[in-house]
Amino acid sequence: MAQNLFTEFPPITVEQWDEVIIKDLKGADYDRKLVWKTPEGFNVRPFYSAANLENLQHLKYAPGVFPYIRGVRRDNNWKVSQTIEPDSRGVSVDNSLILSILMKGVNSISYRIRGEGLSDEDFNILTKDIAFPCIDTNFRPCCKGALKTLQQVIAKVKSEHWDAGEIEGAVDYDPLRRLTLEGNFCDESAFTTAKALIETGKALPKYRVIGVSPYIYHNAGSTTVQELAFGLSMGSEYLSQLTDLGLNVDEIAPRMRFTFAVGPNYFMEIAKFRAARLLWSQVVKNYGGSDCAAGIKIHAVTSEWNQTVYDPYVNMLRGTTEAMSAALAGVDSLEVTPFNTPYAPGDEFSTRIARNTQLLLKEEAYLDRVTDPSAGSYYIETLTASIAGEAWKLFVETEEKGGYIAALKEGFIQGLVKATTQKKDLNIATRRDTLLGTNQYPNFTEKLDKKILEEQTASSCCCCGDRHESGKIVEPLKPYRGAEAFEKLRMKTEKHGNIPVAFMLTFGNLSMCRARAQFSCNFFAVAGFDVRDNNRFANIGEGVEAALKAGANIVVACSSDDEYAEAVPVINEKIAGRAIVVVAGDPACKPDLEAKGISHFISIKSNVLETLKNYQQELGIK
Repeated sequence: MAQNLFTEFPPITVEQWDEVIIKDLKGADYDRKLVWKTPEGFNVRPFYSAANLENLQHLKYAPGVFPYIRGVRRDNNWKVSQTIEPDSRGVSVDNSLILSILMKGVNSISYRIRGEGLSDEDFNILTKDIAFPCIDTNFRPCCKGALKTLQQVIAKVKSEHWDAGEIEGAVDYDPLRRLTLEGNFCDESAFTTAKALIETGKALPKYRVIGVSPYIYHNAGSTTVQELAFGLSMGSEYLSQLTDLGLNVDEIAPRMRFTFAVGPNYFMEIAKFRAARLLWSQVVKNYGGSDCAAGIKIHAVTSEWNQTVYDPYVNMLRGTTEAMSAALAGVDSLEVTPFNTPYAPGDEFSTRIARNTQLLLKEEAYLDRVTDPSAGSYYIETLTASIAGEAWKLFVETEEKGGYIAALKEGFIQGLVKATTQKKDLNIATRRDTLLGTNQYPNFTEKLDKKILEEQTASSCCCCGDRHESGKIVEPLKPYRGAEAFEKLRMKTEKHGNIPVAFMLTFGNLSMCRARAQFSCNFFAVAGFDVRDNNRFANIGEGVEAALKAGANIVVACSSDDEYAEAVPVINEKIAGRAIVVVAGDPACKPDLEAKGISHFISIKSNVLETLKNYQQELGIK
């Protein structure tokens, strides 16, 4: 029977599939309807086949084998990471917290240390009873405190008589991150310090001491290709600067750790990490490094760019799909940021959910049991090749500018990212891209805590926590969240106090009036307006009376296009300036209505952000 199946279902060619698709499209343009034109600079077809893999050279490599596209390791047992930032509570309290979370599935701790590092006494208290051979210990001190922190780690290992060759983790020294985000270095000896870290770090053979931070580009709104290309360029800059100082590539590359963001574009993110391994191996080889040195160490952090203050529990769902992408792609370690990160430090509940997101993927979904499960997927393999190709072209273009620092000084990198963010911002403003609960499908009744509304603080230095306004040698890159503009819009309404009422005056065609009422409720609720929906009024007079009785500031006419020409002027006349009359839709009779003094229309073509700003201004919300 099994043999007969193959005769009953003969192979289908790509051309035959296309013929059926074109027939089903009934004359519609194939490319416009079905081909996705990505922001990354390449097109994605509606389907792929084995034919798409014929020219891909990387398919022949196994996990753990150069060029490492399928993983540097032969397993997929990634580290579960959580960040702790010592604060005014005292290091003894933080130590107790760390010991607690280590019993809850975490096996990679990241310490974010402000200023110039901890005293030896505080360091020992903070790390008390923490077994470095059993977990990754990662420190992110200020640039000026990096060497001191590494020396404290080495001293700790010696005092505990641990096997130095088994200690894993990182001191995340990344002066290029500081340059990119702040516009200057901590000091002029940045690369000399990097060399000293590598030489000092020889006491811990597996410890990483140079950080590379492509995630800053993602969190500034870049494309996937830009994040990858500029991350490669940052890494290349370190190789170039440190080889000039007398180190060889095989000493430098194994001491570097890359931190990427993982965003919501599920398959694209899987492909990005696979492409990162492939491309970095080529960079290292081009510098004369060995196959062993060419294996990249990747730490992934879930996106902050798409997190939202409103409807924040949706951030849990975002973090889940992002974590799945990273896990399936074979990252070395992963941190899921708490869902309340945009407006508060992680608390016991939010950090527990963040940890358990990863633990569920391991313990219940078994994603750690399979290495590179996406291998051989027509779609993902093609995406991997496409991302790698575009990222390599941008990387080469950056290098031709003189390298990472030179490209920053020229403004080349910032200019490309800014062009991308402008497109993303426009897509969010017009709802071509959805941020659930923020620019689409908001929680109508949600109100922010007063503390969140009032705490609008300026951002501080990514390195030391202070604010620096002078001495910039490059234009800084500014991280932000895509939701911020809409959040400010809604916060402005909440702070105003007197919440405007947007009343749906539904009449005529039942299906059309209901559809447009639902659209309009979502539209105005995005700005925090008090929306009042109604099933359908028997006549216009009844609807106007109900709207005025409700104290409506905005009355939205909701019906079919062919009823607007006659009905809307009557509604406008009855309202008589006591509220703003808005037409839901973009009817053919719009010019005639405008001639009669009706000037407010909302539709799927509207720039929602700018339109709502205009309504706030008309209503005196400042």
